[in-house]
Amino acid sequence: MADTGKTAKLTLDDKTVELPVLSPTAGPDVIDIRKLYAQAGVFTYDPGYTSTASCASSITYIDGDKGELLHRGYPIDQLAEKSHFLEVCYLLLYGELPTAEELEDFESRVTHHTMIHEQMHNFFRGFRRDAHPMATMVGVVGAMSAFYHDSTDINDPWQREVASIRLIAKMPTIAAMAYKYSIGQPDIYPRNDLDYSSNFLRMCFAVPAEEYEVNPILSRAMDRILMLHADHEQNASTSTVRLASSSGANPFACIAAGIACLWGPAHGGANQACLEMLREIGTVDRIPEYIKRAKDKSDPFRLMGFGHRVYKNFDPRAKVMKQSADEVLELLGIENNETLKVAKELERIALEDEYFIEKKLYPNVDFYSGIILDAMGFPTSMFTPIFAVARTVGWVSQWKEMIADPEMKIGRPRQLYTGYTRRDYVDVENR
Repeated sequence: MADTGKTAKLTLDDKTVELPVLSPTAGPDVIDIRKLYAQAGVFTYDPGYTSTASCASSITYIDGDKGELLHRGYPIDQLAEKSHFLEVCYLLLYGELPTAEELEDFESRVTHHTMIHEQMHNFFRGFRRDAHPMATMVGVVGAMSAFYHDSTDINDPWQREVASIRLIAKMPTIAAMAYKYSIGQPDIYPRNDLDYSSNFLRMCFAVPAEEYEVNPILSRAMDRILMLHADHEQNASTSTVRLASSSGANPFACIAAGIACLWGPAHGGANQACLEMLREIGTVDRIPEYIKRAKDKSDPFRLMGFGHRVYKNFDPRAKVMKQSADEVLELLGIENNETLKVAKELERIALEDEYFIEKKLYPNVDFYSGIILDAMGFPTSMFTPIFAVARTVGWVSQWKEMIADPEMKIGRPRQLYTGYTRRDYVDVENR
């Protein structure tokens, strides 16, 4: 971030204020309004922060017009083709791709932290069996600060490092345990001889009565799902983690806050909503009816899994996810599934119909990820927990970056007040 030497002038009544213009390494220039209130006595108004940079970050960059996603400068399609999830985790956490020795050490540290404190198993039993896995994860991750006191001091770099590894390593275990608990099956402990994604699939689908062999195609598909959801700039849950972190809260509380935000259907629940929409449509012959409804502005129905708030072009993650979807569905032999037929026909229409092309409503990553997870055997209630497993490294990376930022301040948004001005209390008998 550099001062361009340029200024933006704001004239209010008879007063003119000059605001510095900062230049990022990529993206539009940014008007620095930090001293606006002190100089002009006014706030800016930006619901949803759609035009406001809340922080400086060097982790992830999105060019929505180009349909480009970069992690530390590396395009997501290159990473998805040549890398794997834990290597991307290292990249996000430390800023560079690891050497072979660094990667081996990092993978070993993560692998040997996948077990959770044995007393935490009792914590799970306090939830109802029909509790949503996300509800369980919010509680359990928040409770980690009660079990891991030696990694809650955010001012100690080593404790921050230990907390980071613990969160990345234990999140799949916690998510799998939440799933097992919800279906009444016993927990499956992690194994140190399996890779990250294979371990997660085994913890979700194995049972003590028989051996479980992880299919490498399914493991690779899961690894890609995790990789493609690892970080996505200053989205709602990441901003939540940063806001919670700005108060000095411990890392486990901050990540639990991120999980809670991710639970929202407009954020992490999009792939579940997409699959439910495909099932609602039901058969290919009903697609024209729903396309007509989607084009009708007076109809509340919206096609889920198409378009993106940030990407004004094709979602770069969707291209990679489509490849995984084709591989998984071919492996499992369910290409003729009715829901899948609906998905493929909708995909074809979206890429050819002038309405979709004009509005750039291309299939996004949620469109394909829900199909893959459903094919693997995950219920829709597990879609968002898997998203949380993937996004943990992004949250942790953003948290670490924020803690080390010398310009970090506690978050305190302003408001445009629209309520009553001062009025006097009226005794109850006179109301």
